[in-house]
Amino acid sequence: MATTTTWKIAQLDRETADGYVFTAHYTVNATDETYRAGAYGSIGFEKPDTLVAYADLTEEVVIGWIKDQLTTEKVTEVEAALQAQLDEQAAPTKASGTPWS
Repeated sequence: MATTTTWKIAQLDRETADGYVFTAHYTVNATDETYRAGAYGSIGFEKPDTLVAYADLTEEVVIGWIKDQLTTEKVTEVEAALQAQLDEQAAPTKASGTPWS
């Protein structure tokens, strides 16, 4: 089964005076038609020399900022961890219980 991974913005924290977004809260969800896994994170941004107007921001732009700040290696790590969760759901390697139940 193919896994679909989706990055979404949950919330932005900004300065009201100029619209500077200083923190983005995001979710990453993975699904493979049967199972689901998810993660939540927050990341801070340094104030750039040139601001993008708050009204002009798109989810894609902010996700790009997040992925740039995390680096490709960390993005791959997050997505691999979600895939591992899906794999564990599909073929569990651990279980709980008693043998007499």
